Amino acid sequence: ALLGSALLRRPAALGAAAARCAPARDSHGPPRQGHGRSKAASLHWTGERAVSVLLLGLLPAAYLCPGPAVDYSLAAALTLHGHWGLGQVITDYVHGDVPIKVANTGLYILSALTFAGLCHFNYQDVGICKAVAMLWSL
Repeated sequence: ALLGSALLRRPAALGAAAARCAPARDSHGPPRQGHGRSKAASLHWTGERAVSVLLLGLLPAAYLCPGPAVDYSLAAALTLHGHWGLGQVITDYVHGDVPIKVANTGLYILSALTFAGLCHFNYQDVGICKAVAMLWSL
């Protein structure tokens, strides 16, 4: 929610067909006019990196000061990170219009259920931080 719905979409997947048809460019030179990456793709890439760095910061925070704020932040960041990761698997391995639509619909349903389940676990049970601490104490 903090990053916006535009970052949930995978613009690289939308331009994949056009990229296959575009002539290859020298990787050491600047992109030719009209063949560069879109601003949305750049923002998506930046968002992915920001969530990864956020996760790196949340892990020590979960250990040092566990609480509801960290639990819900972990739920959101882990769900978003997993959503983007599985989205790239779909982009790489699912082909055809109908299978891609079905896979993306399934991915959104899975991501929504994952986030709802983690929030329910945080609210009704011990929370992510305490659950991991309990597992480590075994």
